[in-house]
Formats: sequence, C-alpha cells, structure tokens
Amino acid sequence: MIWLLLDWLSEASNWTGTNGILARLAEHLAITGGVVLAGAALALPVGALIGHSGRGGGAVAAIAGAVRALPTLGLLTIFGLWFGIGLGAPMLALLVLAVPPLLAGAYSGIDSADRTTVDAARAIGLTEWQILRDVELPAAAGILMGSLRSAILQVVATATLAAYTADAGLGRFIFAGMKTRDYGEMLGGALLVVLLALALDALLALATRAVLRRAAPQDRAGTPAGRRAAGAGLGAPAGHGSKAGKDIS
Repeated sequence: MIWLLLDWLSEASNWTGTNGILARLAEHLAITGGVVLAGAALALPVGALIGHSGRGGGAVAAIAGAVRALPTLGLLTIFGLWFGIGLGAPMLALLVLAVPPLLAGAYSGIDSADRTTVDAARAIGLTEWQILRDVELPAAAGILMGSLRSAILQVVATATLAAYTADAGLGRFIFAGMKTRDYGEMLGGALLVVLLALALDALLALATRAVLRRAAPQDRAGTPAGRRAAGAGLGAPAGHGSKAGKDIS
C-alpha cells in the first residue's frame, strides 16, 4: 500500500491540470473558506449579541448541541436529493457543521468578560458598542479564535464529502480511487487532507497567539474608550487570563 501511495504522489501528471492535486487543493480551500466565512457572518453577530445582552444563552447551548448531533453525510444526502448534483448540497451541509462552534464561541467569549468590569465601563459613560469593542471583544479573543479554529478544522476535514455530489475538492481522489480500486489514489487523497488539516491547525495556532498578544490590555489603551477605561482602573477583564485560551469544539 505504501508503494502504491508513493507511486501516485511521485507521478508528475497527478499534480498538474484541472484535475491535478494543486487544482483540487485550491478547490478544497475555496470550499472551506466560503463555508467558514458564511458561517461566521451568520453566527458571530448573533452570538456576540446574545453574549452582550446576557439573554438567550440557554437557547444557544441547546441549538448548538442539537445541530452538532446531526450527521453530515445524512444531511448531504437529503440536500443532494433536494438541490441535485453540484456544490449547493455540500456547501449547505458544511454550513450546518460550521455554525455551532462559531455561535457557541461568540456567545461564550463575550459572556466571559468580567461583569464588574462591564458595569464599570458602562458607569463611566461608554456606549454599548464601545463596551463590546473595547472590553468584551478583547476578553473574548482567545475563545473566538478557538471556535474559528475548531470550525475550520471540522469543515476542512469533512469537505471531502463535497465530492459525493460535486466533482470538487481533495475528496475526489478518495471517491475515484475507491470506485476504481486505485488504492494509491485513495490513500493519496486521504493523506493530502490530513496534511492540509495539520498545516491549517499550525497556522491557526500561530494566529491565535498573535491575536492574544494584540488583545493585551496595554494595546487596548490605545483607543479613546480604552484610555478612558484604563484611567478608571478597568484593566484586562478578569475572564481574559483564565478563559481566553479555551477552545470551542
């Protein structure tokens, strides 16, 4: 099996062309990026609003838990029967997979800001938007990045199913190899997905560290609202140090 894998990977023709590895890799990344961006646009504002207002947290947990229990392959089959052949079905199924960690991460991150700090910021005259931007979002930075990291890794691994109804992504190698009993192609496709997920995980870990450094209290004091909060003794929210690194998976 290893020799079949190495032979397939060493074949130059497998890397080029519209059906080559590089083209399939670009398709896989485009699918993942599109799904995560759409999920973030839907989930992050809703989660931030719920976390800021303090209302609806129980509903977020219930919805996120229920949606996570849905089997992606089952959803893909149902959507495939509905939308037919193409990217519509896998994109929608992957969107359902991406929303729960992003929604839960946004809510948990904003909610992790110390309530005493938030109340003090409100007392010195900061608007609700300034409180969200300068107090709650910096406290939520670690959890937000953790939820984004979780969503991206889940989607990039499951995006192989896009080849089930569409000729796109690295999953095409797995399905084609399985159909033709070309085990080198099948193993090569699986290995490429694993390596892509590991590479993205490493990049996201570095991005998380950079965001946490940028969200440090001394950086936040650079904004007008941050200087007012710092002058009133509103340093880093208490939740920042203890919860910021928590991943939402």
